[in-house]
Amino acid sequence: MTAAKLEIPEAIVSALGDWVQQTAEAAVAGPREALARTEEVLQAARAELADTTAARDQAKALADERDEEIQQLMAELRNARSIATDALVGKAKDQLAIEGKDAQLADLRAQIERNVAAAAALSDARLTAEMELVGAVTARDNYAAEIKELRARLAARHS
Repeated sequence: MTAAKLEIPEAIVSALGDWVQQTAEAAVAGPREALARTEEVLQAARAELADTTAARDQAKALADERDEEIQQLMAELRNARSIATDALVGKAKDQLAIEGKDAQLADLRAQIERNVAAAAALSDARLTAEMELVGAVTARDNYAAEIKELRARLAARHS
């Protein structure tokens, strides 16, 4: 048996087509609206992501600048510490040199005082010797004058 062909009138087919189309459009309208809202949310998220990315890039650039400044300041600090250390070492060396010179001066002063004392003692001894010599010369001259006088008297008595 062959199946009989059934003919659907054109108006019904057209009405069914319109109904299917309206039902399909009604069924798709909700998801389309949700898709449009999702696309709007996605666009907003993309814009927010772009803003966040720009802010992140700006913050990274600022952080890089700050890091560079920190590195420069650290180098300057190391340099300043080195200079301060060198200055302290130089000052300590100068102080040691001054203390060494002070000790040398004290030694020289003691030597000079000993030399002056020895020279004074020697001078006093020379003066004493000269005074004794002057006394001896005076005594000799006195004895010589006395001997001369006695000889003169003796000669006067013999004549």
